[in-house]
Amino acid sequence: MSVKVHFLPDDVKVDAEVGEPLLDVADRAGVLIPTGCLMGSCHACTVEVKDGDIIRACISSVPAGKEQLTINIFSDPTW
Repeated sequence: MSVKVHFLPDDVKVDAEVGEPLLDVADRAGVLIPTGCLMGSCHACTVEVKDGDIIRACISSVPAGKEQLTINIFSDPTW
């Protein structure tokens, strides 16, 4: 099943498959999500999903049951 992923603030949209790692989707779309440890513990890859959830992109994938996923990438000045 295909899901439309919308990256903010750059307004980039790309199709992704359910279960596809978010970092892979972002890379394919030309969107940079900062990373650190790639295990979720450093929080460098923290992004906000439209419904208000805060997730770590390095350990997250495209969820099932949604037609569209909006991800807001924000900069952390400490990284």
